[in-house]
Amino acid sequence: MARNIAPWEPFAGVSTLRDEMDRLFDAFTGRLTRGREDGYWIPPLDIEETKDALIVRAELPGMKKDEIKVSISGDTLTLSGERRHETEEKGKTFCRIERAYGRFQRSVVLPAEIDGDKAKAAYKAGVLELTLPKSARSKAHEITIVAED
Repeated sequence: MARNIAPWEPFAGVSTLRDEMDRLFDAFTGRLTRGREDGYWIPPLDIEETKDALIVRAELPGMKKDEIKVSISGDTLTLSGERRHETEEKGKTFCRIERAYGRFQRSVVLPAEIDGDKAKAAYKAGVLELTLPKSARSKAHEITIVAED
């Protein structure tokens, strides 16, 4: 079954407002403003559904695997962790910092029940990939229709 899934952007309006404010200050000061250092960010993710599993991919560049926590409670997947700000070296002046740093927590309701004991996680090139097998109860079953006369 094909589903049209649009990415959810909970803070899209805030980001647009922030960009506009940055442009306004840039126009007055003649220099670039600092980027997102507000200590909170949300990693983007994709959820793919196959016949037997859900595949979740989350972008977490610059992090180590031991800085990421993954948990499943019921039908809710939660990713959390903290990306630490690189220490600034003496003599360097930043004109713009756009990479987000700080704590994150992302929870999503999964579209199927998961067999957590068989779940697998791999982290490569800044992308966390979770393979979450569906439980037998959540797999689609075909029901034969019997004609009644």
